[in-house]
Amino acid sequence: MFKKLTWAHGVIIALGSFIAFILFMVFGFTYGQQTSELVSNDYYGDELLYQEVIDAKRNAEHLAEIPKYQEMAAGMKITFPTEIVPENKNVKFELFRTDDANLDVKKEINLDTNNEILVPKQVISKGSYTLKIKWSHDKKPYQVDYDVLWK
Repeated sequence: MFKKLTWAHGVIIALGSFIAFILFMVFGFTYGQQTSELVSNDYYGDELLYQEVIDAKRNAEHLAEIPKYQEMAAGMKITFPTEIVPENKNVKFELFRTDDANLDVKKEINLDTNNEILVPKQVISKGSYTLKIKWSHDKKPYQVDYDVLWK
């Protein structure tokens, strides 16, 4: 009824399994990859200026309190502590999306009377963002980064 399994049959089964495994790896992983875009169009020029970002983050580390963000039904609220008053109440924020540059949100805006900024939910799409908050105080730059998962 059953034929005897010889070493030749074993080699053919092993070779066929190996080929099936390789084909699965090639076709299975290429469909599951996410796209990723460059951070900037002028990547190398921005890299040369990165020391300023390092200094701004280091300055923010020495603060007693830093700006915080809060997710709300109306959008994202960024709140500055009362002891931090940016020059001219001017703040730059950026919601950076790694997988699609079209979904980035970049604004330079003034704080309201409560030292807050509200980013409306209509401009934020579902997904993962890096929130970068930049300001200056006494002619010193500051920057705080947060990883945000917007639902």
